[in-house]
Amino acid sequence: MIRPSPRLLWSVLGLGCLALVVGSLGLTVWMDLRPCPLCIFQRLLFIVLGLFALAAAWLGRRRGALFPGLVVLSCALAGIGISAYQVWLQLQPPDSASCGGGALSLVDLVVDWLGERLPMLFLATGFCDDAGPPILGLWLARCALIGFSACLVVALWAIAVRRRSPELGA
Repeated sequence: MIRPSPRLLWSVLGLGCLALVVGSLGLTVWMDLRPCPLCIFQRLLFIVLGLFALAAAWLGRRRGALFPGLVVLSCALAGIGISAYQVWLQLQPPDSASCGGGALSLVDLVVDWLGERLPMLFLATGFCDDAGPPILGLWLARCALIGFSACLVVALWAIAVRRRSPELGA
């Protein structure tokens, strides 16, 4: 049986996450979508996840690769939680739940700060309970939930393959 190397798994994961970000930017422009703060935060998580996965790939089987791998796991879990919350918001009756309106959360503060500095990438102009048009039959929040779940599985796989490997060199 062919067992992929941790380096290959981390590389595919990192490049896949960054491709998702580019795809989300393309969809935003092409379909004139208005991303909400949760959408923007998920975009940020995919960027961080992708960069740390590439760092783990670059480090290969060295001991230092475990730290970026753990960051990837943390980002994937956070993304699962945030995207699941957004899916839940979108399943509620209209105007019964929203991500805005109260005191600013940490997510809101981070998104606002990033939106001021890089508006093309991080400006939130939509509402979290607005599902928008489906893409391939799924709302984007559900696509993100699937994406973060896949990231978690691949990251766990890469860590498991690394642990079973006899050599810890590059």
